[in-house]
Amino acid sequence: MSAIRKARMGDVKYIHKLLFDCAQRGQLLARSLSRIYGSIRDFYVVEDEAGGLMGCCALSICWEDLAEIRSLAVAEDRRGQGLGRTLVTACLDEARELGLSRVFALTYEVGFFGHMGFAQVEKNDLPQKVWTDCLNCPKFPECDETAMLIKVEAVA
Repeated sequence: MSAIRKARMGDVKYIHKLLFDCAQRGQLLARSLSRIYGSIRDFYVVEDEAGGLMGCCALSICWEDLAEIRSLAVAEDRRGQGLGRTLVTACLDEARELGLSRVFALTYEVGFFGHMGFAQVEKNDLPQKVWTDCLNCPKFPECDETAMLIKVEAVA
């Protein structure tokens, strides 16, 4: 049994290590400790019965109607247990509660996000992302991630 919760300051070093490990395998872009500390309120973590962390994911607001799923990572030995789906669902629920209508991800895991209802879009359809984060990315302008978007209904 696992539990999902908002991240706390004590989780930062675990999140950093998990993201670094996934980045080493080419699964996502690494984040610095400073960036994780600065955005800790965006993160969810999933923990096991003993309180050990098994994965993380963040919902980052980009614009009045747009947010991004970022830093989705599950420990290598915990994959295939639905933890990624649980983390993304928590972020989508929060997006609805905040009144956001669109959530996107830049990903190498097209199949996973496709199964969650995301559809492939052009990066140019996300100008708020391109002009804020992408310009500072070491992969810009040769980004090899796929942009995926889902529309969500706000909670009334």
